[in-house]
Order: sequence, then structure tokens, then C-alpha cells
Amino acid sequence: MDVQLENAPEKGPGGLVRQLRVRIPAERITTALDDRLKKLAARAKIPGFRPGKAPFNVIQQQYGEAARLEVIQDLVRGSYPEAIDKAGVHPASAPSFEVVAEKAGEPLEYVARFEVYPEFKLQASELKVERPVVEVGADDIDKVVESMRKAKRTLSPVERAAREGDVCKISFEGFVDGTAFPGGKGEDVSLDLGQGRLLPDLENGIKGHTKGEAFSVDVQFPADYRNESLRGKKAQFKVELKDVQEPKLPELDAAFLKSHGLEDGQGVEALRTKVKSALEAERDKAVKARLKTQVLEQLLAANPIPVPQAMVAQETVRLREEASARFNAARMKPDQLKQLFPDEVLEPNARRRVSLGLLIGEVVKEKKIVLDPARQDQLLDEIAADYQTPDQIKQYYRGRQDLMQGLRAIVMEEQVVEALLSGAKSKDVNMPLDDLLKPQQQAS
Repeated sequence: MDVQLENAPEKGPGGLVRQLRVRIPAERITTALDDRLKKLAARAKIPGFRPGKAPFNVIQQQYGEAARLEVIQDLVRGSYPEAIDKAGVHPASAPSFEVVAEKAGEPLEYVARFEVYPEFKLQASELKVERPVVEVGADDIDKVVESMRKAKRTLSPVERAAREGDVCKISFEGFVDGTAFPGGKGEDVSLDLGQGRLLPDLENGIKGHTKGEAFSVDVQFPADYRNESLRGKKAQFKVELKDVQEPKLPELDAAFLKSHGLEDGQGVEALRTKVKSALEAERDKAVKARLKTQVLEQLLAANPIPVPQAMVAQETVRLREEASARFNAARMKPDQLKQLFPDEVLEPNARRRVSLGLLIGEVVKEKKIVLDPARQDQLLDEIAADYQTPDQIKQYYRGRQDLMQGLRAIVMEEQVVEALLSGAKSKDVNMPLDDLLKPQQQAS
């Protein structure tokens, strides 16, 4: 079998498309075809002959052309692994085949086209990272404790005018130049006055009104409003205030403390200590995530590499599946999902993921990083700890090769980031806890 590796005429994005031109000797085709026809002859039912007793020339007449096409197809696909091994190439995508020559008694020639992985050498550049230095203070703890109290608040109807902190139920509809606009209507919307859920003008316009009132509020849309068609415009909202309730927060008593996992006799300080520990854990996780982002972004910036389009397409599908799971859209049809999460929106992130995967793989090879099994076990323990039956979850993961591969990828990425950080120039930057956690909250 003769094999030639060539650059494909259409090189594709990044020039990564290659083709193998393969010639299979005529004798190999003849032998395979004879074997196929003999097997057919042994079970063929042809009128005028007992099963399996028809002459070979009759079998050739009856089945020869169809058998030849099947043999060619089998030889093309069957010889491909041998061909790429002989050429010493490592495809990054499934091949497409084109038979370019096939005649009885002559060699079979076909071309297999595929993408290859990019060849590159990591560019050495000094990484510079800013390491957040964050102290968890009393104010941070106070905010969390206050949020815990609000989560267990009780609401009491009031007949007075609505004011800051009240919980109101409203129905509203907005108009610009007397015309209702899309997205400007709400029915029985629950609103915490002062939380900034609605536009400030609208929230302020509700204050001072009582249950049962219907009124209008003039609203000025900001110049940077998310809906471009409403930016900077003046609107009038018709509002009906259906209910006003005053929230009452629970005391930090024994019942409240018990509801948050504290035993009798443990006081408020024990709750604050628990909150502080949780915030410190969240802080450490956020610091780690911020350092990782800086390292990976600089790795990408220093190494702009072409990536196989087939890998980008596969990653785009994975991103769409992840997005549909997050938005509970798993029951939607594929074409609906593609319309909701189109390729052009997902592809940039998919390309970034593929690039990072290839770069991380190169770092692993260059720095000879070996997977740490203990870290993988620790990660699995952390995942399983969030479930009621952690042992079953761990057993389930270990029985799924794809899930375990995902864990290995996470651990290897962490080890790569740590290896790159060890040689990075680091600068400590003081910042409040809220500023550190805000990007994470926005991402989630």
C-alpha cells in the first residue's frame, strides 16, 4: 500500500487540513472480492439451484457489482488506520473520504482529508499576576448575618404609606410617547423597596402611596440602559399598588441559632465565627479563581495558535448542552436549542476552550507534569459531599469514564496553573471582600 501525505488544496482555518493519498494494490482488492463472493455463494438462494450450490460465475453475475462496492468501502475505511500510522500523522478530526480511481483489475486510489493538531512551541513570557489580599472584617460578617435574618423574616400587612424596606405587590405598564413598549408590563410583581430591582425613579414613585392606589410615575431611562431602544428616553408607568407589607426580622435567639446548625448554649459569637469561616473559604476560592484567570489569559495572549475547526465544532455542541442544562432547556428540540444558543454566540468561547486545552497539554509535556491521584480523590470527595449519599455518588463517578476524565482535566488544569504561578511575578493588591466576590456573583 502506497501512502502520501499532502497539504489539502483547501487548507481551512489555520492551514491545518491535510490529506492522505492512498493506493491499494489490485491484488488486495481481488482477494477481498473473491472472499466476499465465496461467503455469499455459501448461503445464496438463486432460482434453479439448491442453496449454496449455484456456480461461482452465476454468483459473480448476480452479486458481483454490489460486492465490489462493499469491498471498496471496507478497504477504504479498514486501511485508513494503517495509512495514518504509515504516514506518521495524528489527525484531530474524523476523515472525509473520496475515491479517485477504481477500476476492475487496477489499484484502488482514495484521498482521506482531515485536520491535524497545530505544531507550536510555547512562547516564554514572564507572567505577572495581581494577588488579591482580602481580610474578612466585622462588616462583612454583619452583612451575611443580616442576610440570614432577612431569609427568615415575617411579613405583616400595613395600612400606612409604603416606605423604604417594605415589601409591595404591584402591577404596572410602561409607555413611551403614549405607546406601550415590550417588556414594560408586570402583573402582581413582588418588590422590596430600596433593593434596586426596578429603575430608581419607579421605586421612588411608589413610596408614599398606600394599598389600593392607582397612580402614574414618570421615569427617565439611563443613557446606558440595557435595552438600546429605551436609552435616554422618558416613560410614564401606570402603577397599581395592590399590597404593602412590613418585614420583621427574627431575633438572634436560640431558635434562630439552632436553625443554622448551632447547639444549645452556643451564642451569637459562635454564629459569627461560623460565618467568618465560610467567608474565608469563599474568599480563598475566589482568590484562586482570579489567579487562574490571569494565568490562563496571559498564556492565551502569548500563544495565539490555530485550532482545528472540528474540535471547535465539538466544543460548541458541548457548550450548547451545558447551556441547555443550566436553563432547563433539555427537552427542547435540537433546532430550537440551536436557535436559542446559536453557533456564532458559542463559537468564540468554544475556540478559547480548545486553544486552552492544547496549550495546557503542551505545558504538561514541557514541564513533565503528572496527575496527582490524591488531588483527584479529594476533588471527588468535595463533589460527593454536597449529596446525601456521597459513597453512591463516588461509585457513580468511578463507573463513568467521561466523568472521571472531566475530574482529571480539572486537576491537571489546577496543577498547570500552579506550575505557571511558581514562575510568575506576583504583586499583592488589597481589596474589599465585596469587590473580590462580585465577578464570581455576576458569572454565576
